[in-house]
Amino acid sequence: MLLATFDVPFDEAAASFAVNAAVDSSRRLVVANVVELAPLPLSLMMGYDQLDYSPELAASLLAPVERACALGVEVERIRVKSFRRIEALIDVARERKVRMLVLGPDREKVSERLYRKAAREVRERLDCLVWVSWEISPG
Repeated sequence: MLLATFDVPFDEAAASFAVNAAVDSSRRLVVANVVELAPLPLSLMMGYDQLDYSPELAASLLAPVERACALGVEVERIRVKSFRRIEALIDVARERKVRMLVLGPDREKVSERLYRKAAREVRERLDCLVWVSWEISPG
């Protein structure tokens, strides 16, 4: 079970669904925040490539972890930094051999273009169930 967002808080329905599915299936829950690694070589060299989360984002990333742990689910939290966020998400799903990916960023805070592309790519390229947090019209 993989619950993923793109450096924005989780959609509450998505987080709840992922935790419940992990509990019901007795599977480990991987909570992933996939962030864009901006091409700033000097920042990388100086160690400033990783900024702290805002309090809202930190709380949102922690909430499903705490809930899953309280229900006895093994949880892994990861931050994935990449120039190609969707490709990185697909790689994580394949490496972890997930059976379900819950694409769960808050619809009010994530780029619709990024979300549509991610939903399309994971559906086409992964051999697992994919749950999206809102309806994506074809096109």
